[in-house]
Amino acid sequence: MKYSLCLRRAMLLAVVGASLYGAAAQAQESDASAPVVGTRPAMNTLTPQLSPSPQQVASGASAADDAQGDVAELMQMIHDSKLVELRTTYNGSYGASLFFYPQEMTYYVALFQDRHFWRVIKSQDDVRAEAIYAGFVKQTAELANIEIHRTELQAQKAFLDRVIALSEDRAKRLQADLDVARTQQAQVNEHQREVQGEAVALRAEKDRAQAQLRELQRQVQQLQRQTEAGLPGAR
Repeated sequence: MKYSLCLRRAMLLAVVGASLYGAAAQAQESDASAPVVGTRPAMNTLTPQLSPSPQQVASGASAADDAQGDVAELMQMIHDSKLVELRTTYNGSYGASLFFYPQEMTYYVALFQDRHFWRVIKSQDDVRAEAIYAGFVKQTAELANIEIHRTELQAQKAFLDRVIALSEDRAKRLQADLDVARTQQAQVNEHQREVQGEAVALRAEKDRAQAQLRELQRQVQQLQRQTEAGLPGAR
């Protein structure tokens, strides 16, 4: 348990260290791609959100300044290893965390997106902090729905593409078999016509040969009788 706590603190410390390298490093982090839906991004990739969110713009410049101040305070507290991470929930590229500062009994509730801290609320009321955390978790679930739906659609499209490719390949194979069968059938039909023609011709030749044979036999018998004319008959 102590090892796990130390590991959590080390990870949180890495978050703050990564965020304090300056504007250039922060700009590079802002270009990082969002984590794949269903995976948990490493805590050391989280940085302060530099650009105001739509909610911050709607609430006014002063609210945005306060939120940025709370983010900076949270980052400093993490850097100083003064916070305990109580809860963290991820939904797609969105996440929410609940931190506790034991020395002043203060809770920090953080909302982050695309590896950037987005909004931080602090409170000494544990019930309120839990409620805010639950609200943030619900918000991350709602915000991640479109990402999850996109991932599902991408998987469905990829599946359909594979099915279409297999179907097209199967259709090509069947068409090839059909072409071969048609070609072979045409050859068989032509062969049958040739054989039938040859059979008819042979039958005609046979009939002529048989007629010729009968005529020759008749002539032989006639000549035989003429040759034996006037001779005693056989007993």
